[in-house]
Amino acid sequence: MNRTVKLLRDLIALPSVNPAFLPERHPHAGEGRIAEFLAAVGAQAGLDIEFQKVFPHRPNLLARLTPTGKPRQRILLAPHLDTVNVVTDAQLIPRTVGDRLYGRGACDTKGSVAAMFEAVCELGRSPGRPQVTEIIFAGLVDEENGQGGSRALAASRMKADLAIVGEFTQLVIATAHKGSVWLDVETRGQAAHGALPHLGKNAVHEMARVVDAIETDYARQLRRKKHPVLGHGTVNVGTIRGGTQPNIVPDQCVISVDRRTLPGETEASARRELEKFLRARKLNARVANVKLKPCPALETDASLPLVKQFLRSAGQRRPQGVHYFCDAAVLAAGGIPSVVFGPGDIAQAHTADEWVSLTQLDRARAMLVQFLKSLP
Repeated sequence: MNRTVKLLRDLIALPSVNPAFLPERHPHAGEGRIAEFLAAVGAQAGLDIEFQKVFPHRPNLLARLTPTGKPRQRILLAPHLDTVNVVTDAQLIPRTVGDRLYGRGACDTKGSVAAMFEAVCELGRSPGRPQVTEIIFAGLVDEENGQGGSRALAASRMKADLAIVGEFTQLVIATAHKGSVWLDVETRGQAAHGALPHLGKNAVHEMARVVDAIETDYARQLRRKKHPVLGHGTVNVGTIRGGTQPNIVPDQCVISVDRRTLPGETEASARRELEKFLRARKLNARVANVKLKPCPALETDASLPLVKQFLRSAGQRRPQGVHYFCDAAVLAAGGIPSVVFGPGDIAQAHTADEWVSLTQLDRARAMLVQFLKSLP
């Protein structure tokens, strides 16, 4: 068993569920134990360890590989340490079947954590560390909920020439990803007794028309505008809440809508677009943003020297994109050019039988080492 696989197995066995998905003081909650474990491993490999306070007992981990000379540029390797909730405790027991390593976080994104951390440690253990490039492993907290870790790092005004954000890209380097806007859409009616429904106005019935229009005509409208690597924006009606009991005409109904945005679109523009669409179809509904923090799309210039060098090192001719939102856009908004890279596939993320390919895991480490060793 190589170092990267062993590290990933150790990480899976240490629960780091985002506390937003658990009752207060649940033993599986928080990233603190992962940060402490990695800090001990990194210190043995010669990395300088720092904890950046984000939430109580949930710090970002900054493990720094200093160059042999005066630093002239800085690279961040930035995966997140938190996971979604476990379905059963068996997901905390790493299990290998053929080329697959199963366990919560194996794909999202402890596989990236293991590959990136071991790449930095490998350089730290060897005499061939860069001369003027500082490399920092930034283990970020809270990506699965509010991106508190990346927002704290960006707010600290840390400067870097490139951030490689660890996510499941199947080893593709993504220079763009979609943004995420959550909207609540509400219809209002008039309550009445279910025996005399004509005396009321059914808000659920009105919402049925809204849902149908959004999932058909509005979705079709979004397909008309395309981005070179991300394709078109999407919309999904995820929840619906309305009425209290069968014999009362409901006077209110609310749906939650997930709108995936393209570079150039904002929360405000996405909301206005949907409001205009509903008005044009004479659908009486109110639209409100519900995300507490902005989650914009990412688009990093693929002609930036370090991005070009990483693409060339990976043998990738042109940039690609991914459809999910992640910490990369937050860091980019803070002034750090960012790309997304790591082992795994979104098809496995958040699933009960989450897994990552061991071949991809080791290949990710090797690709990162190759790129980092090419730096001055």
